[in-house]
Amino acid sequence: MKQISYSFLRMVCALILGLILVLFPNEAGNYLVITVGVAFLLPSLLGLVAYWTRQVHGRFPIEAVGSLLFGLWLVVMPGFFADFLTFVLGFILLMGGVQQVAALMAARSWMAVPAGFFVVPVLILLAGLLALFNPTGTRSTAFIIIGIASLLYAFSELLNWLKFTRRRPQASDPTSGKRLQGEVEDAEIIE
Repeated sequence: MKQISYSFLRMVCALILGLILVLFPNEAGNYLVITVGVAFLLPSLLGLVAYWTRQVHGRFPIEAVGSLLFGLWLVVMPGFFADFLTFVLGFILLMGGVQQVAALMAARSWMAVPAGFFVVPVLILLAGLLALFNPTGTRSTAFIIIGIASLLYAFSELLNWLKFTRRRPQASDPTSGKRLQGEVEDAEIIE
């Protein structure tokens, strides 16, 4: 069993997304929409194949058909959904900025947090608002802004994890005074 930190996973995802959006802003929107479409297609196809290969048929998998149709729509018309993706990514950045500010505020309960650590989360929050309201009018510019903010988020998340999250005091058992395993809020056990 390994312990994987949610902070580390968020950092890796933001880093990958940020690099894609900054390096390929014109193509990124369409390819991300196509990737989401394929993510809808694969399970729906597996569900339909499983239904048709069973000896005894149960309830018809209408969810699989809906997922198949939506996935096909995403794959066939990615440009239509790419503009919507800008708003979704902007909202994710907005939530990421809020989450980082909240995490830094929580870290203040066990150690001093310099005010400078709040600068990047606030910038990320502002980039999310900018992407949501998209005053630039072009998708590639919005994706570059979102990509840079995602990269900032990734590096900020790494810095916060190194500086604060690892130093979070572990909960202890009130009856024995021993440290409890698995009580750290920011970690998940993966088998």
